[in-house]
Amino acid sequence: MSDIEFRGIDKTYPNGTHAVRDLNLNIESGSFTVFVGPSGCGKTTSMRMINRMVDPTAGTITIDGRDIATVDPVKLRLGIGYVIQSGGLLPNRKVIDNVATVPVLLGQTRKAARAAALEVMDRVGLDRSLGDRYPAQLSGGQQQRVGVARALAADPPVLLMDEPFSAVDPVVRAELQSEMQRLQAELHKTIVFVTHDIDEAITLGDKIAVFGRGGVLQQYDTPERVLAQPATDFVAGFVGRDRGYRGLSFRNADAVVLAPIRTVEAGDIPGLRLTQGEWALIVDGDGKPGGWIDVTGVEGVRAGKPLDASVSAGGSLFTPDGDLRQALDAAISSPSGVGVAVDEAGAVRGGLLATDVLTQLAEQRTAEDTERNREFFIQGAP
Repeated sequence: MSDIEFRGIDKTYPNGTHAVRDLNLNIESGSFTVFVGPSGCGKTTSMRMINRMVDPTAGTITIDGRDIATVDPVKLRLGIGYVIQSGGLLPNRKVIDNVATVPVLLGQTRKAARAAALEVMDRVGLDRSLGDRYPAQLSGGQQQRVGVARALAADPPVLLMDEPFSAVDPVVRAELQSEMQRLQAELHKTIVFVTHDIDEAITLGDKIAVFGRGGVLQQYDTPERVLAQPATDFVAGFVGRDRGYRGLSFRNADAVVLAPIRTVEAGDIPGLRLTQGEWALIVDGDGKPGGWIDVTGVEGVRAGKPLDASVSAGGSLFTPDGDLRQALDAAISSPSGVGVAVDEAGAVRGGLLATDVLTQLAEQRTAEDTERNREFFIQGAP
């Protein structure tokens, strides 16, 4: 168990700056909690108080009920994984020795620590051949994976992550977010993750703690409730006007009706006949989509429009495990106005129309209202 509790925490610096005010928060063991908010709102300060890199001015922080103020800071930090922006790696040490840092400090032999380092490199998706390289010889994404591996090497119950993915490009960032979700599903660590990006918070967090100016906690709740029911005007403004669209990511798309799609293989394009405004989907011999083509493409004026195959970034491809947000995005981002649903092998299953996605949303809401009314009558009106 690794519950973390903040009780009446304040942090005031000598110049009078209030970094955190009256923070009361309970982080459940094994959960992924994201601290989010604008710059200077106290989110990083609050996280750093967990491993005593910052000491509070007032209040108590406990881990498993034990006041961390009574624990030697060095011993405390050796039992807590810590990942920072750009990895924070030791530039003069090889990757394998960077990963083995904490096990060596805890008393393991260099040989045993290196062996453990290789295993944790496997776990975070790093090729063992990278172990003999130095950090400067790695890409930004690889450096961040090394940082995560180093934090996990001693198998700590608590993992702190301070805006670890903010320095990499959007594609690598999405890959690292997916990797963290996979790792958490396997390891069930108590993770506190700091970011200024609400989309990243929604993607990763079991719960989100939204901090406002002056270090005041504005809301602590699940991503769904933060989106659907912002506790304050500040939260509503921070989440953004498109919070309803973001909320679709928590709704399944299993029951969305698939529309028929006209498909054609590349070899059959010369004889294809399309009317103005009609589109056909080019597929290969296995039924996998390659791009859209319309009448101008058939006449040789314009080539077929390629599909965006990056599901995580949106585009007109929709996979079986997708949600309503991805379904709607697939439809509205497609040049034909029809999203392409594919099976696990990547072959075309059918088309997605925005109107059908919205119909499914309306049906889900109706079912939810019916269930709420049923529970209301069962429990009795107040």
